Amino acid sequence: MRTTTGWQSLDPANNTLTRVTIERRDLRPYDIAVRIDYCGVCHSDLHRIHGMLGEKDLVPGHEATGVVVAVGQAVTGFAVGERVAIGTIIDSCGECAMCQVGQENYCYNRATATYGGIDRVDGTVTKGAYSREYVVRAKFAFHLPDELDADAAAPLMCAGVSVWEPLRAAGVGPGSRVAVAGLGGLGHLAVKLAATLGAEVTVLSRSTGKAADARALGACGLLVTTDDTQVTAARGRFDLILDVIPAEHDLSPLIAMLDLDGTLCVLGNPLLTGPRLLELGAGRKKLTSAGTGGLRQTVDMLEFCAAHGIAADVETLPSSEVETALNRLADGDVRYRLVLDMSDLDK
Repeated sequence: MRTTTGWQSLDPANNTLTRVTIERRDLRPYDIAVRIDYCGVCHSDLHRIHGMLGEKDLVPGHEATGVVVAVGQAVTGFAVGERVAIGTIIDSCGECAMCQVGQENYCYNRATATYGGIDRVDGTVTKGAYSREYVVRAKFAFHLPDELDADAAAPLMCAGVSVWEPLRAAGVGPGSRVAVAGLGGLGHLAVKLAATLGAEVTVLSRSTGKAADARALGACGLLVTTDDTQVTAARGRFDLILDVIPAEHDLSPLIAMLDLDGTLCVLGNPLLTGPRLLELGAGRKKLTSAGTGGLRQTVDMLEFCAAHGIAADVETLPSSEVETALNRLADGDVRYRLVLDMSDLDK
C-alpha cells in the first residue's frame, strides 16, 4: 500500500478536520498516482461532512490539480511530471448506455465518487483530495492545459463542469438570454462561461451588493429578486435560468421569469421540493437538474477555458486552515472559491 497524509472529518457536528495518515492502493496497471497541489472547497463538501448522505469519517475533496508522480505499467496517456486535474468521479462501469455516450457521470450502475464512493475492484470507500496524494484510474484524470493556473483551475473540475454541461445541453450561444441565480462558487463561473459563449447574462440576487462583480464577470446587469417591481417586469424574460443557490428557496418566481419553452436548471440544491406542474404548463416550461460532468464534456470545458482564459476567482489557503475555509463557506464569506494549498502536508 502507498501512504499519504490528508484531512478527515470525524465529527459531523462541526467543521473540524483531523490530520491523518491515509492508505492508498498500490498502482493497478491503468492507474496513476498524483501529488495533489491544490483542492477546491466545495459546498457539497460542507453538506456531506454534516451527514447529508449519512456518511461519516470522510476525507473530502473532489476538485483537484497536481502532478503525476507514478504511472501503472499499462498507462500510455500520462507521464511522470505532467500536470493533471481530478474531478468528482473516478470510475464508472464503462458499459451502460450513459458510459457509452460519454456521460459517465450518469452511469446506470452508479459512477464511483472521488470520495465517499465504493471502489469497483476492492470495495473500499474512496478517500478524497484533501490529501497530498491520490491514486486514480488514468481514464478519469485530465491533462491540465498550460494556459491555466493550477490553483484557479481546480474549481473547474466541479463548479465549472457542473454549469458547463447544462449550458451546452441548452445550446447557449449568441442571442441566448441566460440568468444565473446566486453569484457564488458555481454562479461566478456560470456567468463567465455563458457570457463567453455569447449569451446575454443577468445575475439574480437578493441585493445590489454584487452588481459591480456581476458586470466585471461578464453579465449585462443584476436583477434584485427582493424587488417586486423588477421581478414582475422580468416575466418571460429568460430562455435558461441556472439556479445555483445552495439554500432553501422558492422556485416559483424563477419559473415565472422563463419565456415560452424556457428551462430552469436547479444545481445548487437539487433536494428542493418541486413546484406545481401548473406553473410549468403555463408556457411549456421545463424544470431540470444536472450532476457534474462526463469525460468528454470535461475535456471540452477545460479546452474552452484554456482558449478563453477562464478560471475561478480564488483565495488560496494552506490546507491547515481547512476548518477556517469550511466555516467561511458556511457563513457565505467567500468571493468566489476557496482553494487549499496541500503542500503544507509535507511538513
